[in-house]
Amino acid sequence: MPIPLFDAATPVRAIEARVRAALDAVLADGAYVLGPHVEGFERAFAQYVGAGHAIGVANGTEAITIALRALGVGPGDDVVVPSFTFYASAEAIPPTGARPVFCDVDPETFVVTPEAVRAALTPATKAVVAVHLFGNVAPVGEIEALGVPVVEDAAQAAGSRAAGGARTGALGTLATFSFYPSKNLGAFGDGGAITTSDAALAETARTLRFHGSRDGSTYELVGYNSRLDALQAAILHAQLPELDRWCEGRRVAGRRYAQRLEGVVGLPRPTAGSDPAWGLYVVRDREPDALADALAAERIGARGYYRTPVHRQPALAGLAPPAELPGTEEAARTHLAIPMGAALGDEEVDAVAAAIRAARR
Repeated sequence: MPIPLFDAATPVRAIEARVRAALDAVLADGAYVLGPHVEGFERAFAQYVGAGHAIGVANGTEAITIALRALGVGPGDDVVVPSFTFYASAEAIPPTGARPVFCDVDPETFVVTPEAVRAALTPATKAVVAVHLFGNVAPVGEIEALGVPVVEDAAQAAGSRAAGGARTGALGTLATFSFYPSKNLGAFGDGGAITTSDAALAETARTLRFHGSRDGSTYELVGYNSRLDALQAAILHAQLPELDRWCEGRRVAGRRYAQRLEGVVGLPRPTAGSDPAWGLYVVRDREPDALADALAAERIGARGYYRTPVHRQPALAGLAPPAELPGTEEAARTHLAIPMGAALGDEEVDAVAAAIRAARR
């Protein structure tokens, strides 16, 4: 049987009746935009994360833009962001009027370090976007100690834990999530959320997501039409009780990969004390695309996600980083995502590992 890179459908089949009941409740109520189903999910997700507030928005990209706007980021400001990440982490910054300033990552953890952020700080730095890439946990506390607010980009890391047990989403000043279907907690379409324990920031984010209005008739800010719809909120709420179990399935698969592939390929290294719920399991190899081809011949999914770092993408190529980014270049050149998911079993992990070992003999 083929082993896909990710399988979003299998985990949901076990709770299909619950999901259908949640959708039926929305249809019966007829409240499709914001309303009680969105509010119910927001309360539950904030409690899960360990934050005071969750604000549902249309997608993870706008979550970052709105979070930055809530912080007061605007024209003339700089926002530090890693270049080895999904394009949206940086794409979300220019709509605020601010400038992305690219920093390096540790190629073994794939996340930013305090040293890399410090090297990219400017007198105009207003915030840092710390990406919990692939589910690993960026050192948010150490970065905030540099004296700048941190927005966690936790799109790939719902359910991951930092040292001490705190979950992603409750580590920085604000955090953002994507609920794209392939994520650890996935909707059946687009969706996103912002979490924070600062009530004033939460209120500003709520206002910005609804055209800059608190009441639908008075417009205090130039905002966005960026609302999590009730059907997606109901789907997410129905899945949320399973998230820890699904994340543990990812951790078990990651530990088995580590046992089977030690010394064969470069393994992702969790940051100190963290317990990642691997949104993607990404190894490093001297010839990753050739390895992907070898796995494809065995009907095993694998791909490189970010071969071209964000600072070299055409739309942002004019924003040169303040220094060379050797960790970024190494990570971009050598990384390869291999199958990962909540339902990935031991036999599948062993088959993937055997195919990798055979290709690297």
